[in-house]
Amino acid sequence: MTDKVVVLDGGMGRELKRMGAPFRQPEWSALALMEAPETVLAAHRAFIEAGAEVITTNSYAVVPFHIGEERFAQDGARLAALSGELARRAADEEAQRSGRKITVAGSLPPLFGSYRPDLFDPARAPTMLEVLVDALLPSVDHFLAETQSCIAEALAACAAVRPTGKPIWVSFTLQDDGTAGEAPALRSGEGVAEAVAAVRAAGAAAVLFNCSQPEVMGPAVALAHDVLGEGGIPIGVYANAFPEKTGEAAANEGLSDLREDIVPLRYRDFGRDWHRRGARIIGGCCGIGPDSICELHRAFRAD
Repeated sequence: MTDKVVVLDGGMGRELKRMGAPFRQPEWSALALMEAPETVLAAHRAFIEAGAEVITTNSYAVVPFHIGEERFAQDGARLAALSGELARRAADEEAQRSGRKITVAGSLPPLFGSYRPDLFDPARAPTMLEVLVDALLPSVDHFLAETQSCIAEALAACAAVRPTGKPIWVSFTLQDDGTAGEAPALRSGEGVAEAVAAVRAAGAAAVLFNCSQPEVMGPAVALAHDVLGEGGIPIGVYANAFPEKTGEAAANEGLSDLREDIVPLRYRDFGRDWHRRGARIIGGCCGIGPDSICELHRAFRAD
């Protein structure tokens, strides 16, 4: 396994909020696409300047759960396409400015609410995914099914992307409230080993863990490495700065507080631990800003 680390960007939603972009529930980060798309472009630029090599489209909240059924039907494809175009513009600008290649990942989010595997509807998922995949396809280098709470939703995303021929990375969110010593598990309670094996069999080009506390990521990385073995598909991590999200957490119920102890240098140290355990794709999720991505870049950049 190569030691080279690919540095991802950080959390788009909280970066938009920090910048003063339009931001509220239930629209979350989609509101900036609707009212101030220039702020989305600025956020991408900030993460690129910090050292991110992969930026993710701001399509996470472009689903009925956040923007409503009617708006998704009328405008979902346009908003998703716009998120792709903005990310591609930021990547192309950097290529022209410095010659540095920035990869664009097309976000395929939880369709029915973050952290809520019980809300996943396998009958509706393919149609919703088709809208997002088709809209993002012209702008992205690969897709990223992120914050996946159960195996079924991850496999639905893999199936939706397969006809495009584009790679897909799959990222699972983990239980934050597990007992020390227990095997890491998805929000659904399904085991990490089972989830990793399932998406590898479905053709995933990488498997990641995101939108959970930094402390729970290391054991999941180690277990994924055991399943995949040396020379397997890459493993990645991008944790959040939220307090513990238990099984009782309700999606989209409000803005979560951010932990004050997850400062850039501490987040960098978490990243080094994940790397030691086998992660080769490392970035940040909610509440992890450009300053932390900069520290990751400094830690892992080639000499």
